[in-house]
Amino acid sequence: MQWKTLGTTPFLLPLYWRAALKRKITGNILSEQGLRCRVSINFEQVAAYRKVCGFADSPILPATYPHILAFGLQMQLLTDDSFPFPLLGLIHLSNRIRIHRPLGGVSELSIAVHTQNLKPHPKGATFDLITTVEDSLGLLWEAESRMLCRGVKLESEPEDDAQPSPTQVSELTRWKAPADIGRRYARVSGDYNPIHLSALTAKLFGFHQAIAHGLWNKAHTLAALGEHLPAANIEISVEFKKPVRLPGEVTLLTSAAGSSGELWLKGAGDIEHMVGKWWPIA
Repeated sequence: MQWKTLGTTPFLLPLYWRAALKRKITGNILSEQGLRCRVSINFEQVAAYRKVCGFADSPILPATYPHILAFGLQMQLLTDDSFPFPLLGLIHLSNRIRIHRPLGGVSELSIAVHTQNLKPHPKGATFDLITTVEDSLGLLWEAESRMLCRGVKLESEPEDDAQPSPTQVSELTRWKAPADIGRRYARVSGDYNPIHLSALTAKLFGFHQAIAHGLWNKAHTLAALGEHLPAANIEISVEFKKPVRLPGEVTLLTSAAGSSGELWLKGAGDIEHMVGKWWPIA
């Protein structure tokens, strides 16, 4: 891996322009480049994120917040000329985070992003977008987002690694996903993907309605779980199934509070939106 260290987090507007211009697959080998940067935490921005995602006030950062800190680096990596796939049209299949220590008492962090693990998929190819976050004591948090690029041809055969639906779960809570939640989440995350913003922009990409952001669904789920989960030494993995159409309403079913368990996010007519589980880091 060849690491490039940036002096500041990237400015997003030119990256969106680059993403809009690149619409073709240019290869089938992942770039060997990774990006690193130090970031300072703006607690007003954290408070705005808490409000949009339903997190209670706390001296500890929300479990999903490092995704927001890493977003500019991820955008720069995935719009670079050396990256073979167009960013617009990538589908987020699953997300796993590991929280090694409580996310409290931090004001500056070091973030690194890279891609790995290119694999065939029945609809194209998947790769993992890896994000790691360190503080002065070392590794604090890490994430693996599995992304699908349709239409990529690889030689080997696809594997099936789908998570089974949970069995021992009961309803914990339910909430509404309002029509404007994609725009509100974009303002706190910087992620202005057109499929989340409005029915009009979503239609350009083949959706009849705007859909909720997968990481908003995960964030709101972890906010709802609250004290249900340990604050650290925990791995939380989710698989995104059917999108949540906006406006919509979802129901969260989970197993009992504890060091490990399962979760299930469902919509009207028992549509399966997200399945997941949590367990202690090995």
